[in-house]
Parts: sequence; structure tokens; C-alpha cells
Amino acid sequence: MSTRPRPAAMRRGGVEDGAASVVAILMTDVEPAVRLNAALEAAAMTTVMISPMDDVRAALRRARPDIVVLTGALLDAANVSLVRQLLWDNVAVLGFTDVSDPQVMERLGDIGYAETWPKPARIEDVVDSVKRRLERQRLAELTGLVGESAGIREVLVKVEQIAPVTSTVLIEGESGTGKELVARAIHRLSPRRGKPFIAVNVGALTETLLESELFGHEKGAFTGAAERRLGRFELADTGTLFLDEIGEIPSSTQVKLLRVLEEREVTRVGSGTPIPIDVRVVAATNRPLREHVEEGGFRADLFYRLNVLGIYLPPLRERRDDIPLLVRRFVTEFASLHDREFHGISAEALALLVEYGWPGNVRELRNLVESMVVLAHGREIGAEDIPRPIRDGGGRRLLPVHVGPMVREGERAQGRELEFIVRSLVELKLQVEELRRRMDVEQRGPAPGWVGDVRGPSAVSGAGVGEVVPLPGFGLMRGIEPRDQGPQATVITLGPGMTMAEIERLAILAALRDTEGNRRKAADLLGIGERTLYRKLREYEGEAVEGGEAGADSFDDT
Repeated sequence: MSTRPRPAAMRRGGVEDGAASVVAILMTDVEPAVRLNAALEAAAMTTVMISPMDDVRAALRRARPDIVVLTGALLDAANVSLVRQLLWDNVAVLGFTDVSDPQVMERLGDIGYAETWPKPARIEDVVDSVKRRLERQRLAELTGLVGESAGIREVLVKVEQIAPVTSTVLIEGESGTGKELVARAIHRLSPRRGKPFIAVNVGALTETLLESELFGHEKGAFTGAAERRLGRFELADTGTLFLDEIGEIPSSTQVKLLRVLEEREVTRVGSGTPIPIDVRVVAATNRPLREHVEEGGFRADLFYRLNVLGIYLPPLRERRDDIPLLVRRFVTEFASLHDREFHGISAEALALLVEYGWPGNVRELRNLVESMVVLAHGREIGAEDIPRPIRDGGGRRLLPVHVGPMVREGERAQGRELEFIVRSLVELKLQVEELRRRMDVEQRGPAPGWVGDVRGPSAVSGAGVGEVVPLPGFGLMRGIEPRDQGPQATVITLGPGMTMAEIERLAILAALRDTEGNRRKAADLLGIGERTLYRKLREYEGEAVEGGEAGADSFDDT
């Protein structure tokens, strides 16, 4: 049945209308429904009881609940259809199940139940879970960050912890992950709510214009300064100033910004009189700022002054389980915005979206969903509606490494330039080798024992495909090894004279370390086949074993 979903903010319990949250209990089993209703009311929650004998959909439209709980018959065809419909209305559905079989529980999750409890369930546990879910929904509405992944939950918790204080905040994350949304949420939850929130992209301004924008200027301070202008710090007084792309700020401006943060006063360009300010600064960067400090492009003292409280926003590829939630949220938004009826999205199309790497993160996904809602008007969105680059897996992928600086004879190469060069060269080398191997196989035929799929345990590790394995043979290369950088990807530093084979080996090791030894994930991040990765591991194993041959034979493709 086609529907035109409503925006989440229109539902009762949305942040915009300020109404209380509502929990609807569908009494598919009366006894636990009555007990749950009493417990939720005792916890000061608004509830509504719905009988399956009533017009359930009409009752839910009237109640506009934030959460629906089914107390039995979770696999009933009518209830399964209802759950799938509620998913597109951005309503979480919970349930009591009569069995505790893991396969059944997994199937319920696939259908769309957000959480289930085998009977007899402790009502106190259910109430606590409902409370936590409602709180996460409230924070999600405030931040605009949608997701159930551990990374997003951590962000939401940090936002709530950070908001009440006045310390500076540094938000790190790739472009398109929602850094400004987090900054605005911190402001809205803080005592400064109702005061100015001023955002400025410092990376988009020249050095001269940036100082004028931040600190203001006096009339006649420079050519074209026809009148006095207040800077963003003054405009944000008593409120919050959001400095986006802080890593791009020029060195000379970094010194002045540090002084403003330390002294809590600003001096306009062309003036010698300091002006006291009361501003909370939230900064954001799309690159690891600590690495930028190590490269010499950002002052260490300013970094530590900004990084009093830190938040890391994970990229979309690190929280793939959130993609269906985001798709549903964006479909709801754009179906309403463009007055389009939505007829659903096929499982194949959704799987393609989940598997894609999303280099543009949530911003890229949002734009794609808008185009699909508009162009697929009146029919279900299928795999053929997904753009070819996404159907093909995104084509060229980026290696999961950040390349540090390389110094040679006093010359310093920039990290970004090296990162691009290394990614391109390593990927090209691996692709050429894979093409050569395939041509050899076509000419000679497959080797004995070669099968169409990679299965079975490794003879060395005893682990199956995709499992965590030890990595013998990865010794130091010219005294250089990866350095752990916390939530960011491993940083590798290139030494003068390193060969392509050494760089390739180091990049593969970095990928394996960043995926905790998971070979399938490492191959996916590197953009190569698992067989290619296994051949490389056999080569490295062979190099580490005296004579080489024993190690080369110790990995088994079958």
C-alpha cells in the first residue's frame, strides 16, 4: 500500500512541537500488556492501549506514538505488515516473543523489530529500555543524527554531557558526517540556548578577509573598509561560535585566534582597544588535526586549546547498520517535501546502498535518496534506479590509511599529496597484478585445487575466511611501521628510497591493523579481491620463512 509518510517532527513526541512522548501497546497478549502499561504509567510515561480487534492503523494514526510495543504474535502476517509500515513512519517497534530461539530472534530483527524480549520478560527491563530509546530519539531529533550504531550512540551521549559546560569543543569527522549538526545540538542543549549561534567556514576565506570576519575591523583599517564592522566573535557574544574547517586556518591567524581564546577578548583590525567577549567556541575539522600538528601545519598550543573536549563522528562506512534508518528518514522527509507517494524500496536496492562506501557520507546518501524519491514517483525503487557507480561498488576506493610527512634532504612533502600518490600507486599496482593473474588463468586454466569461492580455514591460523588471524612475516621495513592514531585510520610514514613493493606491503598491513586482522574487511577497504589479499599474505609469509617456499605454501585458498 502506498503511503506518504509524515516528517518525524510532526509526530507527537517530536522536538518541534514539544509534546510528551507516547508509547502505544498493542495487546496481542493481554497479561503482559496490562503489566507493561501499569509500569510505564508509574514511570510517568504517556501510554495508549490498542486492541488487535480495533482498527489498529487508525488508532495509531490518532495516537501518533514514538514507540509501539507488541505483546505477542510477532510473526503474524498482519503484525509483520504493520511493523514494516511503521518503519517508514520512523516509529520504533518492540515486542514480546513466545520463543527464545536465536534464529527466530534474528528473523524478527530482519523484519524490523528494534528489540524483542522472550517471555516471561522482566517488565522493569522493558521499561528501562523504552526510557533509553525515547531519550535517544529526543537527542536524535535535536542533533539530526540518526542511527542505532555504537558510534552514534557515543556521540549522542557526549553531546548531552558536553552541552551544559562552557569548554571549547573540537569535532573531528569526514566531510558530510554532520559536524555542524552536532555543534548546533550542543548549543541548543546548553545554557546559551536562545543566544546567538554563529557559524563560519574559516577554510573558505582568505587570510585578510578571515581576520576581518572573525575579529571585525574599524573604518579605514584597509582599502575598502568604508565603515566599522563587528566580527563573528562579537556577534556571537554570550552565545556559541562554530569554526568549521579549522585545520585550514592560516598560521598568522592561528596566533591571533589562540590569543583570543586565552584572553577572552578580541581586537578589531585597525584598532588597539581590546573588547571583552563571552563566547563558547566549537571547532570542526575534516582531517585528523593531531596529524596536521605533526606535519607542522597547525600550532600544537592552539590544538590543545581547542581540543579540551573532543567528539569523533564516524563515517557512514563505519556504521552501515544505520543506512536503512537513514534511508527511511530521508524518504519520509522528501516524500513530504515534494508531495510524492512512496511505494517502497526493494531489498536488492537497499542492499546496494548498505554495501556502498559512501565517500560523501550522510550528505551523499541524502542527496541520492532525494533524487530516487523524485524520479521513482509512483513505483517501487529498484536496483535499476541506483546509479551505476553505486551498483558497481563505487569504482575506485581509497585506502584506509593516512600517509604522514616524508622528509628528504631538507625537503618536506605534504601529507595530503603523499596520501593521494600512495593510494593511486598502490591501487594501480594491485589492479595490474590482478589483471595479469586473470589473463594467465584464462590462458593456462585454473591451478589444481582452485575453486570458484574462497572457503575453509587457513592452514596457518586455523581461522575461517573473514576471521581475525595472526599476521606472521610483517617485520619492520627500513625501521618504519604504522602508528596507532585512535579512532582515525593508521598513519604510515614513508622513508626515502622505499620501493613500491614495500609501500604496498605497508599499506596492506595498515588495512589489516585497522580492521583488527579481518581479511574480508581489509580486502574490501583496499578495493581488492580476497584472493589478491591472500596471495599477498602468502608472499609475505614466504619472505619471513627461511627459503620462502614453506611460507608460500602455508596459506590454503580452499
